[in-house]
Amino acid sequence: MSEEDVSRRDFLYVASAGIGAVGAAFAAWPFIDQMNPSADVLALASIEVDLSAIEEGQAVTVKWRGKPVFIRHRTAAEIAESEAVPVADLRDPQADGDRVEDPKWLVMVGVCTHLGCVPKGNKPGDNKGEYGGWFCPCHGSHYDTAGRIRKGPAPTNLEVPEYAFLDNNRIKIG
Repeated sequence: MSEEDVSRRDFLYVASAGIGAVGAAFAAWPFIDQMNPSADVLALASIEVDLSAIEEGQAVTVKWRGKPVFIRHRTAAEIAESEAVPVADLRDPQADGDRVEDPKWLVMVGVCTHLGCVPKGNKPGDNKGEYGGWFCPCHGSHYDTAGRIRKGPAPTNLEVPEYAFLDNNRIKIG
């Protein structure tokens, strides 16, 4: 067997392996691509909320990823009350400034961290609990005006989703 036959055989092996690898990638691509999120899921991945209609002291609920999100335009008294709480006294220690981008606006997922109920406190006349924030009547969890757990069985504070201010009147959640 000549040296030319060996190099031709090596070339054929490498070329066949290369074409086989490209073919396998083309065959696998539809299976990999189907694991990407669908268009309706991507549409729910983030929402924009207009804040201009929310008056000081008012709270609204929007839906994001199938969950309620509470957006509260806090008063100066609510901000001062939240900032005055000693962090060491909290079950889930978190300062008010760590939970907000702008102290006037509190944005958090409205799902109780105990068993997934929706706490009361966004509508006028709702029981806001002992700390003036939110109250989960199912098992008695009380949250303050920064959404931090203060009393009851809930283990952690209400979750703050990823959000950003697009301008003074709009935020993007997600």
